Parts: sequence; C-alpha cells; structure tokens
Amino acid sequence: MREELRELMQVERPRIVEIVSWAAGNGDRSENGDYLYGKRRLREIDRRARFLSKRLEHASIVDPASQTTRDRVFFGARVAYADEDDVRHDVTIVGCDEADLTRREISLVSPVARALMRGRVGDEVSLLTPNGTVTLEILEIAYPH
Repeated sequence: MREELRELMQVERPRIVEIVSWAAGNGDRSENGDYLYGKRRLREIDRRARFLSKRLEHASIVDPASQTTRDRVFFGARVAYADEDDVRHDVTIVGCDEADLTRREISLVSPVARALMRGRVGDEVSLLTPNGTVTLEILEIAYPH
C-alpha cells in the first residue's frame, strides 16, 4: 500500500497535473478533453490516496511465523481443505488488501476464510453458499517459519 501511495503521489499525480496545466492553457476548458479527463483523474488519485493513507494509519504488520497456536486456522495460515466432491484446495489467509486469488490468497473476511477460522485438522466446517450449505474438511494447516 505504501508503494502504491508513493507511486500515485510522486509519479502519476505530478504527471496529470502537468497535463491539466498544459490543457488549461489551451483555451476553452468546457470542450477540452485533456483538461476534463485530467481533472477527473486527479479526483480519482486524491480519493485513492486518502483511502490508502487512512488504511496505513490503522494497519499493523502481523507476522504469521510468530503464531503460537499452530494447530488451528488463524490469520496467515496456509490451509488445505477438501470440498464435498473431495477436491483439494490450498489457500493462504491474508489481509483484505493483500488478497490475490491468482496466488491462492484469500481475505480473512471472505466466506471461506471465515468458515475455516479456528478450525483444526480433521474438522468439518460449514460454508453457506448461494446454492446452500457446503461442508469443507480441513486437511492441513501450516504457518511460515
């Protein structure tokens, strides 16, 4: 998040300000696409920067390696579970801003993570889906060293 905020404020925002300044000098602003788009983009950048700043104020770094209760699912756990069709899924439970399904990282507030939380190997947990309740079995729990 810090890197994204830095990129927005030190690279992208100054570039857009330069474009808006140039476009404003070209005359009629009401029909100037560069000016109108630039102003809209500046508002988007400022909104995202405010959001990131507030998130960073309240963010705390949690080291999953320091988890003492390693036999239960908590934040930072790498969990293997099987669904009702015996299909194995491997996921890591991460923060809301870090979730990335391409890396099999799910948010701790996602329905799957919430169902798995506090479970132990061998536990069967219920996941409420739009098609009804699904049972998941926890196969493995691991934390980084």
